[in-house]
Amino acid sequence: MQSKIFSVNKTLNLRGKLIDLSQPRVMGILNVTPDSFYDGNKFNGEMEILNQVEKMLKEGADFIDVGGCSSRPGAEEISLDEELNRLIPAIKSIVKNFPEAIISVDTFRSSVVKEAVEVGAAMVNDISGGALDEKMFSTIAALKVPYILMHMRGTPQTMTQQTTYDNLIKDVVDYFHSKIFQLQTLGVKDIVIDPGFGFAKTAEQNFEILNELSQFQILGKPILVGLSRKSTIWKTLKTNPEEALNGTTVLNTVALLNGASILRVHDVREAKETITLLQQMDLK
Repeated sequence: MQSKIFSVNKTLNLRGKLIDLSQPRVMGILNVTPDSFYDGNKFNGEMEILNQVEKMLKEGADFIDVGGCSSRPGAEEISLDEELNRLIPAIKSIVKNFPEAIISVDTFRSSVVKEAVEVGAAMVNDISGGALDEKMFSTIAALKVPYILMHMRGTPQTMTQQTTYDNLIKDVVDYFHSKIFQLQTLGVKDIVIDPGFGFAKTAEQNFEILNELSQFQILGKPILVGLSRKSTIWKTLKTNPEEALNGTTVLNTVALLNGASILRVHDVREAKETITLLQQMDLK
């Protein structure tokens, strides 16, 4: 019997393959960047990239999210050419060596989306919710790929100064209502929402959103949660990103109990184990 702690049946259409989200899925993070907050400069060579993808797939990753531009607070914005030079060869190599892998491209640039989808990406993860590229929504509609719509204010360079809300949960829900309407008007069918933990939010606000995550189910869209090794965890525990795996697992458990459909993580095995254990429960 399906556990009541998980969200109702939802599917994503990825290049004609239907992915069932009636049970939660895991998205493995692959940053091909020199400056990401946790794994920067780890996976820049082709063999390092392929070894990491193989590891995540063996551990049960349902998606591989490939990013070429760091979005950590204060990260330097790179040029379009630099982002493409990092991403496109990586995606091509993954597709060639792991044709079964479902690749998500982590970018806020529509031109990057076009090239990434052309070489094999099947989903788009946009931290800006279309705000940093006016052509993003029309591009998603034309390409007919699932779109992860994240909540953020400003840019990674300015977001830490934009954490004042009238009513945090209501403001974020209203943001999603507006953006979902725009996307659906253009014909976009597969939309996943991401509350954007750490993006224009304080640690206290991150905990509030996690505690109230079930309220976002009113939007009728799968919820992606990206808490993996973030500063909300390691600063609260007075440690560092390298020591934040246990904290990540704890908060991912709360997210699943509150309706998350996708966990975006650095550590796939631990996330899959969390889901497996919770599937043994039938909470009334």
